[in-house]
Amino acid sequence: MNYIGSKLSLLEFLEESIDKVVDKNCNIFCDLFAGTGIVGSYFKKKGYKIIANDIQYYSYILNRHYIGNHRELIFAKLTMEIPDLENIEIKNRGAFVCDYLAKLEGVDGFIYKNYCFGGTRDNKESRQYFSDENGRRCDAIRQKIENWKERKLIVDDEYYFLIASLIESIDKYANTASVYGAFLKKLKKTAQNNLILKPAELIINHQDHQVFNGDINEVVEKIDGDILYLDPPYNHRQYATNYHILETIAKYDNPKIYGKTGLRDYSKQKSRYCSRTQVKKTFRDLVLKARTKYIFLSYNNEGLMTLDDIKETMSLRGKYGFFTREYNRFKADKTNNRNYKANKTIEYLHYVVCKNI
Repeated sequence: MNYIGSKLSLLEFLEESIDKVVDKNCNIFCDLFAGTGIVGSYFKKKGYKIIANDIQYYSYILNRHYIGNHRELIFAKLTMEIPDLENIEIKNRGAFVCDYLAKLEGVDGFIYKNYCFGGTRDNKESRQYFSDENGRRCDAIRQKIENWKERKLIVDDEYYFLIASLIESIDKYANTASVYGAFLKKLKKTAQNNLILKPAELIINHQDHQVFNGDINEVVEKIDGDILYLDPPYNHRQYATNYHILETIAKYDNPKIYGKTGLRDYSKQKSRYCSRTQVKKTFRDLVLKARTKYIFLSYNNEGLMTLDDIKETMSLRGKYGFFTREYNRFKADKTNNRNYKANKTIEYLHYVVCKNI
């Protein structure tokens, strides 16, 4: 996914920097602003036990699969509805089920009725986040997955795998510049293509991982670990508004929506890390509560907290330092509609070796 703040291009920098600081007895990696799970997945592949968290439910879904799932998915009970599954090798069953879902006939569900032109053309606010075909197919797939769960034909691990696959797949066909804060007036080329349901990668290892869906300042009190990696929002823009449709697909709860973009209520998901007046106090509370050997913070040079704010706060726990890396700025559009200060920003990886845990 093309995700705000994604660390995909910085993964090696993170690993190299973290390895310079931590001792060899670190086994538990805590990624508590997990987003799409890109960092947690990377360190999961390195053999760590991962504890992941994010306040957004779509993020929880992604991490519940990428982090939480660590064994082959069997789909044993689903053979009652799809008999041909019995003849498919276990390692290929996830892809087979995704292909089955992708062939379902579309239905006029919540996504089509509220986020596609065909479903909203007679409304005061017409929307075109997806083509009519892809919106209807998304509804059919999402409803079928929920039906299987209600009938207990799939277990939780399989359920989260399938929804994660749908979220990642439908995002590739969204008629947006990047995020869901707005849609394009005309369907772009990729949005005109028919949805292909691609199975999400399954990362297999022998660790039991934990995934939470809550406020980080509350979750951090429930866990113990070796490395705490933090990647909070850097500015005032809330992830809840930028990815509200993915949240609705994940929950499929028929929410009340409003405005030109069809926003759902996100009052309980507002991050204090997006507030200039609250971020420093909130971050201080988090750092002091953490029960880990090391704390790492990804933050760029244009964030709401200053370098002095971060140094002052993290130094409360022990020896402080940082690494830097220049990287290309994330742009929500490729036009000149938005004035960016620079094409590149400096990513800081702050750290503290905690005196006590």
